[in-house]
Amino acid sequence: MFYHLYELNHAAVQPWRAVADATKLFYQNPLNPVSHTRFGRTVAAWAEVFERTTRRYGKPSFELHETTIDAKPVPVVENVVWSKPFCNLIHFQRDLARPRPSDPRVLLVAPMSGHYATLLRGTVERFLPEAEVYITDWVDARNVPVSEGHFDLDDYIDYLIEMLNFLGPDVHIVGVCQPSVPVLAAVSVMEQHNSPNAPTTMTLMGGPIDTRINPTAVNELAEEKDLDWFRDNVIMHVPFPNPGFGRPVYPGFLQLTGFMSMNMDRHMIAQKDFFMHLVRDDGDSAEKHREFYDEYLAVMDLTAEFYLQTVETVFIEHSLPKGTMTHRGEPVDPGAISRVALFTVEGENDDITGRGQTRAAHALCTGIADNMKVHYEQPRVGHYGVFNGSRFRTEVAPRMLNFMRAQSRVTSRSRIRAVA
Repeated sequence: MFYHLYELNHAAVQPWRAVADATKLFYQNPLNPVSHTRFGRTVAAWAEVFERTTRRYGKPSFELHETTIDAKPVPVVENVVWSKPFCNLIHFQRDLARPRPSDPRVLLVAPMSGHYATLLRGTVERFLPEAEVYITDWVDARNVPVSEGHFDLDDYIDYLIEMLNFLGPDVHIVGVCQPSVPVLAAVSVMEQHNSPNAPTTMTLMGGPIDTRINPTAVNELAEEKDLDWFRDNVIMHVPFPNPGFGRPVYPGFLQLTGFMSMNMDRHMIAQKDFFMHLVRDDGDSAEKHREFYDEYLAVMDLTAEFYLQTVETVFIEHSLPKGTMTHRGEPVDPGAISRVALFTVEGENDDITGRGQTRAAHALCTGIADNMKVHYEQPRVGHYGVFNGSRFRTEVAPRMLNFMRAQSRVTSRSRIRAVA
């Protein structure tokens, strides 16, 4: 019922949003003399802030149409190369004049935690000059008809295994935040079955491998509540007329509310500053605000079964570090991994995934040789700085790419020796 009220509220405010939009256009029209006054800019600012506050933000686009390789512009085209009801695999195909065999093939597994895969736009952009990039584009559950069936954590792991099999050998998989657990589980299952398509490297970034270590506010909430509380309080049904009408989901707006409440003062200050930038006609600062919040406020629903199984497995039971996690009834054993090199990344100031939670993967992967394991902690960054921003571009990404290239060379030499 709450979801229906949320939708009704959006519909009820629509006429006022239209009025606010018209008011903004009127007071920003250069032919209107008042638009050049502080009064005109103030009215337009109020109208824009109201319109943006009450807007529903749709799925953003990557808008990555070009990259630079060897100081030359290279066109980039998005191609969906693999598709299932709950996910599309996008390949950012670079229109190269000649092949670049030294460039690693990177499978970026985007978080399925409320935001769209475009949250990793900066990550993709940084990798494009030096790698063939693929990314998981998870589908908003409210847009998937009930007839397509359910989607839980086991299905998520199956999707990852299918993608790796589709891409073939010598792929480097990167799990950003939430996917770290299913990525580690998928690679474990593939190694347990001696799959020839197991990735060459596995990079886990700011992921909740063991949330018992330095628990954050997010972890503590899950510890305080049992699974029935989550089922009774945050699971709702998609309202009409969405394609997924009737599907039980964890609504994206609830996840967004949780994230914003953790730093509400920061978001309130950002809104105030945005208003003042508009009044002062500081276009560059206002545009930066728009770009960030157009992405941050665009959220998607998660299927109820995936959300509940993840909460139980990762945050309540701690099944992976305790050795009790299963996939389709089969134990998940990270100790079975021996051919896949491991790279983990954490942020010094991460307030969502505590320090040490991702590094815990090293203790679980006992079959990986020490010279195939690397851990890196990036100083002075929070959760998003682990995979985005200037420090990611200049300090984290180069280390990841160097690790991938080095391990690919080792794997290539091993195959040559095996053939000989």
